[in-house]
Amino acid sequence: MPRFVSPALCLFLLHLAAPVRAAEPPFFPFCIDWHDSEKRTYAQQATLLKELGYPGVGHLWLEGVAERLASLDAENLRLFQITTIVEIGTATPAYDPQFPAVLALVRGRNVQFDLIIRGAAPSDTAYDARAVELIREMADLARESGSQLLLYPHHGDWLERTEDACRLAAQVDRPNVGIMFNLCHWLRVDPQRAYRPLLEKALPWLRAISINGADVHADQPGWGRYIQPLDQGNFDLATFCKTLKEIGYQGPIGLQCYGIEGDTRVHLTRSMAAWETLKPLFK
Repeated sequence: MPRFVSPALCLFLLHLAAPVRAAEPPFFPFCIDWHDSEKRTYAQQATLLKELGYPGVGHLWLEGVAERLASLDAENLRLFQITTIVEIGTATPAYDPQFPAVLALVRGRNVQFDLIIRGAAPSDTAYDARAVELIREMADLARESGSQLLLYPHHGDWLERTEDACRLAAQVDRPNVGIMFNLCHWLRVDPQRAYRPLLEKALPWLRAISINGADVHADQPGWGRYIQPLDQGNFDLATFCKTLKEIGYQGPIGLQCYGIEGDTRVHLTRSMAAWETLKPLFK
């Protein structure tokens, strides 16, 4: 004689059997302060981000972090990243002395620190040992706070290429040290445009990605064609996002806004609309 199974139990069992849908990655803008014609305060920026549907923001440099956190907390938003500079040449100090104090401020918030590493010719491996020493020192300081350090390839600096970041991350060998892939900087330094093998190589350390609207090639100097709102440019972002999904990338996506002039509200609104068409590609 068959036993009676309640409808509630049936629904529960069906829920367990259903495939788990992957959530789309967090999508946050950074460099939104530099060229905003409205010169918004941190509090005004947070209000705007909340209104437009962004879950948080990235912050430049180690000044103003306490004020930034207060503005974000008031809107229940998150500080995703803080960008800072590391000098491997003769400059002293090698990194901002505020770093330990800022780590204390962000303790338990899972903040990523993007390291722009400069002070020598791009990709000069003679400075690897010095870079490894400094990054390990910073990683040890950051461990207790729960923060990550991300090697941030930046055009024109010593750590310029994603290949440099992979080489360095392997040598540093710290669990809280990873890599950020930056579309605009990659476009400036790599004429091959073959990003999939590079992303696959970086994947063991890949903790963040930055995207923006861009042209595949720029025939003018500067960043104007390589950093645009997300709905502009002829670079195929849909295929790029599908590639991230296919290789198993699961981290956050940053929106690079450096150099985009005018009212930040305008380009952030456009970019969020474009993101709504891209984020289903991650599911």
